[in-house]
Amino acid sequence: MSPEIRRLLNTPICIGGRTVQSRLILSPMSGLTHVAFRELLAGFGGCGLMFTEMCSAGAVPHENRRVSAVFRWRDAELDKLVCQIVGSDPAVMAAAARRIAAEGFFGVDLNFGCSVGTICRKNCGAALLKTPDLAVQIVNAVRRAVSIPVFVKFRTGWEDRPQPAADLARRFADAGADALVFHPRVAPDRRTRPPRWQHIADVRQAVTIPVFGNGDVFSGPDLERIMRVSGCDGVSLGRVAVAMPWVFAQWTVGVAPGPDIFRYTLLRHLELLLTHFETRIALRKFRQAALYPAAMFQYGHGFYKKLRNAPDAEQIVAVIHNFFDAAPRSMDRPNMNLFL
Repeated sequence: MSPEIRRLLNTPICIGGRTVQSRLILSPMSGLTHVAFRELLAGFGGCGLMFTEMCSAGAVPHENRRVSAVFRWRDAELDKLVCQIVGSDPAVMAAAARRIAAEGFFGVDLNFGCSVGTICRKNCGAALLKTPDLAVQIVNAVRRAVSIPVFVKFRTGWEDRPQPAADLARRFADAGADALVFHPRVAPDRRTRPPRWQHIADVRQAVTIPVFGNGDVFSGPDLERIMRVSGCDGVSLGRVAVAMPWVFAQWTVGVAPGPDIFRYTLLRHLELLLTHFETRIALRKFRQAALYPAAMFQYGHGFYKKLRNAPDAEQIVAVIHNFFDAAPRSMDRPNMNLFL
């Protein structure tokens, strides 16, 4: 990591009148950025803001944080926690934002980026980029409803050119968004083609509010390239954060991970899941997340298969110890056949 990029990552940034100390933030990821993972990540440090999983705007006003799988948090994390909501009705999104603000979250994030079919068929997520007037109405309604920072997560759209996204970014800012998180892929792509990092530059140049880039940042050199190519104000890390949650501290302040960091992280993640969730749910969530650290190893597919097939927590722990006792060889970049 060059000194220039590291200094930028550690330069505080103002979002909606509030200061964020690190410009590396956690992406919201369904099934992954739950309360247990966020507690794991907090233990390493270096992350400027964390985001919840995607929460249904219609459910948020009535959710019980003690039983909800996604709208759940620790009070100690609220000052760095943004809640992401998904929906297509401005009034419903505004009502959800009011609940989020009342609970004390740092901010609210509007999901206009998810391209999964079940979301888009409800005219939510990336589908709203086909009806930009409605997307702007949602931003405006949420802005009028709350005083906390409003984030918008969106992508290139449905056609492979950056100008519509840049124009929409300007409209989001005019409607009251405080920051944008931009993923430079068209919605049908999912992950079939590399992200166009240069498209982030078009969005960045269109607005004066902070723009965080996102997409296929798996290493320190990737981080440097996306920041230099795009001129983004910060970077939102996704799958690599699940694989290596210490990466925020490593890239911001140069903290070197210990030799047994993957073993420790997997065991700690399992422990926290069992603390926060009922056993059956905890094990299901662990199996979903374990794919990503496994992808950082040669023969990681076999390791993940054993983790997935282990019937209980005790057997999962045994699989972890057996794998790392054999001193497996890690890789600098993930096996993309596993890094779904």
